[in-house]
Amino acid sequence: MNGRRIIPLLAHGGLYGSGAGFAVVHTYGMFTRGCLEPDSDALEVVCRQLAELAERTAVEGPWRSGAFAVLARQGVLAGFIPEESGGTEAGEATLLVVITAIAERCLTTALALTQWASAVRVIAGGPPEIRAGLLPPLARGDTLTTVGISQLTTSRQHVGTPALTATPQADGSWRLDGLCPWVTGADASDTIVTGAATADGGQLFFVVPTNAAGLEIEPPLEMLALSGSRTSVVRFRGVRPLAAIEPPAGGPRTGGLATTAVALGATRASIAVLHAEAERRPQLAAIVSGLGAEVGELASQLAEAAANGIDAAARDRLRADANGLVVRAAQAALTATKGAGFVRGHAVERLARESLFFLVWSCPQAVATATLCELAGLTAAT
Repeated sequence: MNGRRIIPLLAHGGLYGSGAGFAVVHTYGMFTRGCLEPDSDALEVVCRQLAELAERTAVEGPWRSGAFAVLARQGVLAGFIPEESGGTEAGEATLLVVITAIAERCLTTALALTQWASAVRVIAGGPPEIRAGLLPPLARGDTLTTVGISQLTTSRQHVGTPALTATPQADGSWRLDGLCPWVTGADASDTIVTGAATADGGQLFFVVPTNAAGLEIEPPLEMLALSGSRTSVVRFRGVRPLAAIEPPAGGPRTGGLATTAVALGATRASIAVLHAEAERRPQLAAIVSGLGAEVGELASQLAEAAANGIDAAARDRLRADANGLVVRAAQAALTATKGAGFVRGHAVERLARESLFFLVWSCPQAVATATLCELAGLTAAT
């Protein structure tokens, strides 16, 4: 099937949730029609403001710290949304440049942005009434959304029964029961885009208001790193979604190019620490140069993939390479800063913990296998 087909729309008191968005003045200066690069001045402003908010964001989350409002105000959010739906519709290569830069300054904000963007991509594949109702306020940051589909792609795949099921109802609507194990920013969003299994073995995406009856958002998880992402388990007990949308051909996928871009940005943050250390200790210059060359090659491959496409196997190899690099760069930064970097609160201590996130985040089996083989000193099967 080409595109995505809407399954029945449930009247839900309007298309909006609890109105958790921001009252901001929108400049929309980040992207212009046909641009191959984001506006450098606007991107510099975003990066500076996110860096200033990073400590608060790591604790409170980007929705409460003001970081997500920065993205809305400077037009970052609008770039992910088609022009006919109120956005500025930047190309993938351009968006990856922005994601990389954001991840270098604040990994928590970058993670939240990728989850918002994944939800937007599903909504943009819906019918006209859903696009018209949801996308324009999302482009402005007036409402917020997030995604929870790991139960279809990477999480709980060893369990015999689906984590979240969808049951058709006599009135043509759907009922959701079960849970999403990982939903970033669930308690800060108006809607959650999730996925569930049907009795015939199929899978569907659903748009669910966070104020829907029967939906329970558990307290955010305390994680090794990125607890500011406010990632929660979300439980569904007889929840009626706003709408259902068929996934694209091939079903839901994970480990896209954006995940590699986020890893690239995190790597650059560690290399920036090494570069500062090298100014006082010239013997580190070769280390900085070597890691910098790897980053440059990875960035070139990422840009090539965004511009010309990439098959699934090559995309997984690229992500696995990024995983290895981000962990090695953080460990190099920790080694260079010695005991000071091992003290809680030091920037490198945080970078070291955050680098481990990439070993578990949105990793298809091929990426996880490649990472395990690298850690064990083995050659991954191709």
